[in-house]
Amino acid sequence: MITPKGFTIRPANIEDVSLILWFIKGLAEYEKLSQEVIATEDDLRQHLFGRNPKAEVVIGEYNSEPVGFALFFHNFSTFVGKPGIYLEDLFVIPEMRGQGFGKSLLQYLARLCVERDCGRLEWAVLDWNEPALKFYESIGSRIMKEWLINRLTGEELERLARNS
Repeated sequence: MITPKGFTIRPANIEDVSLILWFIKGLAEYEKLSQEVIATEDDLRQHLFGRNPKAEVVIGEYNSEPVGFALFFHNFSTFVGKPGIYLEDLFVIPEMRGQGFGKSLLQYLARLCVERDCGRLEWAVLDWNEPALKFYESIGSRIMKEWLINRLTGEELERLARNS
């Protein structure tokens, strides 16, 4: 795939924290989950750019203007015996969709996987998000229907941590 003319991808830096939070809120609004965003700029500053970063972010820019981002981190597959990259968020602002920017961001991550000797690139998608499902299918991704995501948060997480 050819990267769209005028589109570049760069690693985010600490000066991008407010932009990253803006993208996160834009994604949450699109996914009808705005009420779930409790992240702050301080949280992102600490966990993305602090002493022990937990994730990485790349920013997609079109003609030097930010239009999308990807936030990802390494996981590990015991079956494959290699690390992988888990894509937590991929977002292109609505007015810039359909121009190949999302595909370019995914291609960037695929290249990063290969460069880092990773065995997989994985992500989750909401079951109602037909445009995303079609897009991911078009690039050859496979929906893992037999695997269901489980999540512990809040009180349930605290309860398990206390073992009560």
